[in-house]
Amino acid sequence: MEIPGWFTKAIETRFEDKFVTVANCKIHYLLWDDSAAEAELVKPGIVLVHGNGAHAHWWSFIAPFLMENYRVAAIDLSGMGDSGHRNAYSPEVLAEEIMAVVDDAGFGVDTVVVGHSFGGYITLKFGLVYPERVAGVVLVDSAVRPPDFKWERDPRRAPVRPKRVYEDFDSALARFRLMPPQDCENDYILDYIGRHSLEGVEGGWTWKFDDNLFGKFMYSDMSGQLAHLKCRVGVIYGQNSYLFTQEIADFMFRVLDESVPFIEIPEAQHHLFLDQPLAFVSSLRTLLAEWRHSRPNRGSIPAFE
Repeated sequence: MEIPGWFTKAIETRFEDKFVTVANCKIHYLLWDDSAAEAELVKPGIVLVHGNGAHAHWWSFIAPFLMENYRVAAIDLSGMGDSGHRNAYSPEVLAEEIMAVVDDAGFGVDTVVVGHSFGGYITLKFGLVYPERVAGVVLVDSAVRPPDFKWERDPRRAPVRPKRVYEDFDSALARFRLMPPQDCENDYILDYIGRHSLEGVEGGWTWKFDDNLFGKFMYSDMSGQLAHLKCRVGVIYGQNSYLFTQEIADFMFRVLDESVPFIEIPEAQHHLFLDQPLAFVSSLRTLLAEWRHSRPNRGSIPAFE
């Protein structure tokens, strides 16, 4: 496979592996910070939050593009990546994990949180629980569904399959698939995140995520809470995403207000920064630049410094 130079440069950008403990569970995150300790102006922080069954390294080729103006952290939510597993999970405890990363990384009240898919659900909860600690949230193909939404399948059904153990690493890697399934021509990206998705166990190799997570997860309905976000909000979604339908976009647009940008990435599916990574980077950087140079008009939201 031909690997483009931008990707190689991005994943070779220096970062730190860091850990913080939240409610007796070790939480892993990656930190990209090239700011000098003696610098007069400390860059604001961004926390990147992955989706279901994913991990912080899904953002390793995105984070370096944000470093000119931000210090960047990417979290492994509990039950995924290199973080510990829990006996029970909830939106509140996962939001607390994001808050712990914000504190541990030394980010201030000008922090932005960007969440993809399930990570957007947790990002929304973070914005609701910690409004004084976040300047803005970006929901990336993360659908907040109407309360009367008609599901095609039982929403209580676990979205991940039980894990199996493979005899060797290459056999396991060959089974890496995106969930929900979609095409992605960028094989070098799938290979990279697949390699960071596996861990050695007795008898071979298996996936890092807790395949019982959703059996131990306590859901809460976000449809009635979306309008109560006090921080800035942005929405980025894929034109061809079957999870972020026009019905959902229309509902979210009605609940939020005209100050909230809805950015559609052409030709992108649900995993939009895997199949259209540079278009996603451009969209996110443009959104953040606009936030830095304008004043919000969503109620009493504090302006970015």
